[in-house]
Amino acid sequence: MMKTLLVRGMLAGLIAGVLAFGFAYAFGEPSVNAAIGLEESGGHSHSHDASAPAPAPSAEEEELVPRDIQSTLGLLTGVLVYGVAIGGLLSLAFAFAQGRLGALRPRLTALLLTAGAFTVVFLVPFLKYPANPPAVGQPGTIGSRTELYFGFVAVSLLVGIFATVFGRKLADRLGAWNAFLLAAAGYLAVIGIVAWLMPVVDEIPAEFPASTLWSFRTASVGTQVTLWLALGLTFGAFAEKALNRRTTVTA
Repeated sequence: MMKTLLVRGMLAGLIAGVLAFGFAYAFGEPSVNAAIGLEESGGHSHSHDASAPAPAPSAEEEELVPRDIQSTLGLLTGVLVYGVAIGGLLSLAFAFAQGRLGALRPRLTALLLTAGAFTVVFLVPFLKYPANPPAVGQPGTIGSRTELYFGFVAVSLLVGIFATVFGRKLADRLGAWNAFLLAAAGYLAVIGIVAWLMPVVDEIPAEFPASTLWSFRTASVGTQVTLWLALGLTFGAFAEKALNRRTTVTA
């Protein structure tokens, strides 16, 4: 059954990745192109027309991977790999949680796990260190910014796991709803302190258009919502069908 769930989780992640790619390409790429245009024009946003073609790079500035490949095949590959990986991890978490969260249908268990993982792995870290488009951030701080982001993701995930275990232990004494509220409050308190202690990163140029930044960040959130929602719904359906079939065969 573990193998069956893992395969279905990865397949659900593949499907979710395709849908997320469609959203990212339709709504995210225009703001990326606008930001790249600003970067290539020297960041002078007051004289730059985002709809105008960007100047051709010089020979020494030629991209190793053409922009049209980055925005299509490169984007698709990255999103699919991410979706499959998340789908596999979700299936493992589902195999552990199923039956331990009460008498919930597999679909609901999958949706609850997906919602919790989305919040802990993406949403909370995004609020602390939101995604930025090209032309935002100093090249010399890429390494430190990446370390801070993934460090915060790891802390958020660990605190979320501890909060889940803590809430599960309290459920028998306080009831599922009260235990959930206490666990959520504990998570928010701890992660709030961690976020306050961690460095603030603000390298957005004053002249960078707020509309481009807003479009990029909303598209980033929308892409993640599309991926995680599609993953939860698809994997929930796959898992419930597999478990029902197993119950029927056993009976």
